[in-house]
Amino acid sequence: MAAGSHYASPREFPAVCGTDGVGHLDDGTRVFFGGPRRPYGAMAERTVVPRAFCFPIPDGLDDSSAAAVANPGVSAWLSLTHRAKLAPGETALVLGATGVTGKLAVQIAKLMGASRVIAAGRNQQALAALRDRGADATIRIDRPDAELRDAFAHEAGETGFQVIIDYLWGHPTEVLLAAVTRSEFASAGLEVRLVQAGESAGPAISLPAAALRSTALTILGTAGIPSRDLLTDAFNQVMARAASGEIRVDTERLPLADIEQAWSRPQTGGRRVVIEPLGD
Repeated sequence: MAAGSHYASPREFPAVCGTDGVGHLDDGTRVFFGGPRRPYGAMAERTVVPRAFCFPIPDGLDDSSAAAVANPGVSAWLSLTHRAKLAPGETALVLGATGVTGKLAVQIAKLMGASRVIAAGRNQQALAALRDRGADATIRIDRPDAELRDAFAHEAGETGFQVIIDYLWGHPTEVLLAAVTRSEFASAGLEVRLVQAGESAGPAISLPAAALRSTALTILGTAGIPSRDLLTDAFNQVMARAASGEIRVDTERLPLADIEQAWSRPQTGGRRVVIEPLGD
């Protein structure tokens, strides 16, 4: 958003960075908030936010965890429920499972009753840790295309994936589509719902017609901001499960004084950086 590379960036200056966070209203209510009015942002002692975008936080959830889990957690929740409509007993693949939102998607898919959840990503250590957070199998995507295609096909099995949450796009998605594309006439199986939720591996793919014609594949977008009722329900569900420990987010707390260092360093390997303006 700040650099102007995100599609929703206003590309206007001056601007205070930060699109969401945890704070207190004038009456002392502790809330998660989002959508500060430009040019105000979350990385300051005070900001200006619509009251409708302020949501009370459960008492059992600390500020850092609440700030970290809300945005990616709600995104993962809505991708699985509102868009993919994951049903109990279905098989889900999370492509890009070692990022913050991907880790939460793995946990949420299992909570929603998925019979199998497959986590795919590059970070071997993070993939191994996801075994304790709901992943039934993992796939390393930093391997030759033929091996990766075979790994996708193996985990899809006879019944295939019913839900795919894709945070990567780009070449890994092309290999995945090659793995699920049939090379012969066959009876239509269960629908495959692929939700395009990110593009960390590339902004575009080559999509062969056979991928859409040989299998019951539907590609969906995340569709922007949902209705207020859907957003509120998703927020309450995510926060309740985070407070109870059913879903966990890895965080790193940093004072605002260290923002320049944090901003310019490489990705944190699936940890959500929480900036604390007061440094306490």
